[in-house]
Amino acid sequence: MSESSAGAVASAASAAASAGNWRKAGVAGAAIGVVAAGAAAGVAIERLTVGRSMRRKARLALDSAGPYGALRGTPGKAYAGDGTELYYEVDDPEPEAPLAPRRRRLFGRKAPAPVTVVFSHGYCLNQDSWHFQRAALRGVVRTVHWDQRSHGRSGRGTAQPEERTPVTIDQLGRDLKAVIDAAVPEGPIVLVGHSMGGMTVMALADQYPELVRDRVVAVALVGTSSGRLGEVNFGLPLAGVNAVRRVLPGVLRALGQQAALVERGRRATADLFAGVIKRYSFGGRDVDPAVERFAERMIEGTPIDVVAEFYPAFTDHDKTEALARFVDLPVLVLAGVKDLVTPSEHSEAIADLLPDAELVLVPDAGHLVMLEHPEVVIDRLADLLMRAGAVPAGATVGGYGSTSSTAQPG
Repeated sequence: MSESSAGAVASAASAAASAGNWRKAGVAGAAIGVVAAGAAAGVAIERLTVGRSMRRKARLALDSAGPYGALRGTPGKAYAGDGTELYYEVDDPEPEAPLAPRRRRLFGRKAPAPVTVVFSHGYCLNQDSWHFQRAALRGVVRTVHWDQRSHGRSGRGTAQPEERTPVTIDQLGRDLKAVIDAAVPEGPIVLVGHSMGGMTVMALADQYPELVRDRVVAVALVGTSSGRLGEVNFGLPLAGVNAVRRVLPGVLRALGQQAALVERGRRATADLFAGVIKRYSFGGRDVDPAVERFAERMIEGTPIDVVAEFYPAFTDHDKTEALARFVDLPVLVLAGVKDLVTPSEHSEAIADLLPDAELVLVPDAGHLVMLEHPEVVIDRLADLLMRAGAVPAGATVGGYGSTSSTAQPG
């Protein structure tokens, strides 16, 4: 689950107020006022020292010059069971020298299918959230990056706007199966999921245990949870948490029905809620502003009605029993210690059920740990791939991002 729901609802409250819908705006404002309180002091200081026109120029400069999210691969499309179009891209490894005759005979007429690493992103993000890891693995191993339904370049979930059918984590697991069928019809697979993407991986294992048994050779679960997300307090006092839990689902539903109006409100309040997004995305203070803006762009690109459709699924999510499918596999469980959205205790709970898994807790990191400390995630992911036989031990994996942080094994 991503931090963006708070920012989206807050901006939505402003939109509702501008239309004269004061009652709904008041409820949303009360809930989000508590959420935003933690970020308010820093935001206020910034607003006093940096003029609005300067901030707008800086944002435009970052949007035009930032390289993040610019990596593209061979495009493809898969189709979910309800007809939703799912967009994915494939990055193939650098071609190797032809197999020697003896090795060719050993493996038969055809070379063995290469390992494919399938990346699943989180709520209100898209496949570009794996930018650093994609860049590091480019040319080394075959990778598939896909956009979950209603996110990024994938189509709008057909059952949602037409039939008002809520999104479920089980549906996302079936979507991932459709992508695998289209992009990775054969060969071993490594599954990597962040936040909602990790839940998607669990849902896949729950519904398709034979796929995990026969083809999955390793799993990485980053900043995610197997259940009990309704107990997360988002770093708020008890009274604030209770208020948010009580009103947020209803507010999201109401605002999701006024999508066009709400989107105008989000744009108008983008400066204010950039601080909220930063608080719930990152754990440190020295994050590259271009990376911060990159995260903002992804979150801002998620329509409010999509935010509303996905939000209830997290309360219902419980895939604890599905973790047993991974017990005999190399597993990486990684989280930021300062994650307010899916706290690291949830990753520790996953690791407790997978005693052979590697648990890595990154001290100065928040929810978007793969953007905030990419070098840690790349290092541990590369080690996982070597343990799974996905890359040779002598392979060189590029390093991206700073190296100022250290990870502590769980």
